[in-house]
Amino acid sequence: MLAFAGAGADVVVAYNRSEAAATAVAAEAEALGIRASVLQADLGRAGEAERLVREAFDRLGRVDVWVNNAGADILTGAGARLSDREKLERLLAVDLCGTVVCSWEAAERMRAQGGGLILNMSWDRALAGMAGREAELFSAAKGGVQAFSRSLARSVAPTVRVNVLAPGWIATGFAAQLPAEERRRIEAETPLGRFGAPEDVAAAALFLASPQAGFLTGVVLPINGGAV
Repeated sequence: MLAFAGAGADVVVAYNRSEAAATAVAAEAEALGIRASVLQADLGRAGEAERLVREAFDRLGRVDVWVNNAGADILTGAGARLSDREKLERLLAVDLCGTVVCSWEAAERMRAQGGGLILNMSWDRALAGMAGREAELFSAAKGGVQAFSRSLARSVAPTVRVNVLAPGWIATGFAAQLPAEERRRIEAETPLGRFGAPEDVAAAALFLASPQAGFLTGVVLPINGGAV
């Protein structure tokens, strides 16, 4: 979000529970000289995705880039204590259904305004595979995002472009909790020898939203330091 604000874009910051964090990001964005506002939505609930898109377009008047990056937390806190079935349902409701419905709503309005880009968030291991129950759960949702996005890209072309970011191991709060030995193993298996930074993902998002990527649609871009 701050990368887009730094490039001169007015932004809407959406959140589910983290109002204070969203408000802080919006304030930081406004300090860069752009307009920023905050909207709340729970994309796991029926009707919330449609409302979020409608209110975002009402706030800005025109939306040129829509980024679907909401994700259900099944790894920490209460989410980690759910059953496998409950985790799957939460991921499918937020990560997949939320992305699908927001994309449909945004694409319809973008076609009416004459163009735009939808950028969806997936996972590199949905391409390559990864062992483990949690990996299976994430792959079910994030693989669906990839497949849906490719089909949507065909449906809404040539007016609207649809692309996908597929980050690998990024230095987030979750990654910081990994044992040191596990972190060293991941870095050793990554050709570029390090975890990705959030800024790496932001830079890829800016590129796909830029005129330089104007001939790219239906693309799934791994951001993983060459780990394949």
